Amino acid sequence: MEIFVILLGILIDRVTKIWAIGVLSKVSQIIVIKDLFSLLYLQNKGAAFGILQGKLYFLTIITIIVVGGMMFYIIKYKPNSKLIRISFSLIISGALGNLMDRIVYKYVVDFISVHYKDIYYFPVFNIADVMVVVGTALLAFYLLKEEKYGK
Repeated sequence: MEIFVILLGILIDRVTKIWAIGVLSKVSQIIVIKDLFSLLYLQNKGAAFGILQGKLYFLTIITIIVVGGMMFYIIKYKPNSKLIRISFSLIISGALGNLMDRIVYKYVVDFISVHYKDIYYFPVFNIADVMVVVGTALLAFYLLKEEKYGK
């Protein structure tokens, strides 16, 4: 199951980024919901929320270490919890999707913009980022549940 989730996540991420490069890089933006949600092409040379700009090699090494550690954990300990396996798979999938961008393009393709009119703009992100955030949230939920109720 983990391999399927990882490969499907990478496929969805790649397809959406290739679309963003092919379509969004040629237009300023596509407004999906006025004053709330739009699609626009952005080259992110840092990490989430624009931090660590220009730290390509550092981010690449950290990603490889984290993904390697998570894969090692899944293979060695074979966790029984489906929630842990899914959360790790989502995090790995998103991390590998952005790693592929860093290796191929030297930046990460971001294209999803959530904002409120011209008052507030959340940093532009991509599908890989969503997978990492959802995977991390599921993992946090599992760990908090385990701490509260035990096994």
